[in-house]
Amino acid sequence: MSGKLIFFGTPGFAIPTLNALERAGRTPYRVISQPARPVGRGRKLQEPPVAEWALERGIPVEQPNRVRARSFLELIAGDAPEVAVVVAFGQIFPQKLLDIPRLGCINLHASLLPAYRGAAPIQAALATGETETGVTTMLMEKGLDSGPILLQRSLEIGPGESAPELSERLAETGAALMIETLDLLERGEIESRPQDDSLATLAPMLTKADGLVDWTLSAREIHDRLRAYTPWPGLSTSLRGEPVKIGDGAALEGDGSDSSSEPGAYLGLREGRIAVACGGDTVFGVEILQRAGRKALPAAQFANGERLEVGERFGSEIGARIE
Repeated sequence: MSGKLIFFGTPGFAIPTLNALERAGRTPYRVISQPARPVGRGRKLQEPPVAEWALERGIPVEQPNRVRARSFLELIAGDAPEVAVVVAFGQIFPQKLLDIPRLGCINLHASLLPAYRGAAPIQAALATGETETGVTTMLMEKGLDSGPILLQRSLEIGPGESAPELSERLAETGAALMIETLDLLERGEIESRPQDDSLATLAPMLTKADGLVDWTLSAREIHDRLRAYTPWPGLSTSLRGEPVKIGDGAALEGDGSDSSSEPGAYLGLREGRIAVACGGDTVFGVEILQRAGRKALPAAQFANGERLEVGERFGSEIGARIE
């Protein structure tokens, strides 16, 4: 693009778009990312992936705590950018910021809008058992992911695909879609179309509580949530009043019509997995389990160590996160 391009983004999901911009000769003149955050047990400050990408290339980086701050808005206005590319940045843009780039702020969103507006569209699509999702480029406005759609590209979701795997594919597809969007925008050959708000669904930011297993759901639904919430917040349940993290598992063939088949009941070992009764007379087989502060164990070893008895109940009343 002949004009100046500014980039807003924070996590690794945005890196394929930055790489695509660089290959296309559209390297941003400035990158805006979230501030460094403390991570790990040592709480050491770590730069977000987008900031690291820019710093490695000597591109100026700004990391404002608030993009609505007057000093930041004055800085960006003084740059007079032609267009802003936004990929998983993490802050809401005020109207004053949206109005600065001449061609607007172009956002890449990891869903087929208006489906799954919000912070966790990939996890939401998996958790609800979708078989198709995609990416959308849109003109940003003040509403939550409600701006006019520019381009979209759909992807099939694999039956066992996890959130990290799907995120990687969507990031690459989205990067190519963003370059196509900018090309068409520059030539004046793209027309936006409004979203149908009546079809909108929401994908809010995940919390620890999202990972608590509801055993009244079907085994397939629980598996979908395992795919969606790995690695964070993960799936967790409880046993004998203490939390247990579920590391892996799958729906099992057969039904849960044993004599002690209330949802959450332990049905014994099946196919090397801990079989747990679920809603709809279905059975979920847990492969890996972990107690807080201990190492993860395969199902048979966990069952033997805990001396599990058929009919014991797994529950979800414990919400503590297990590291």
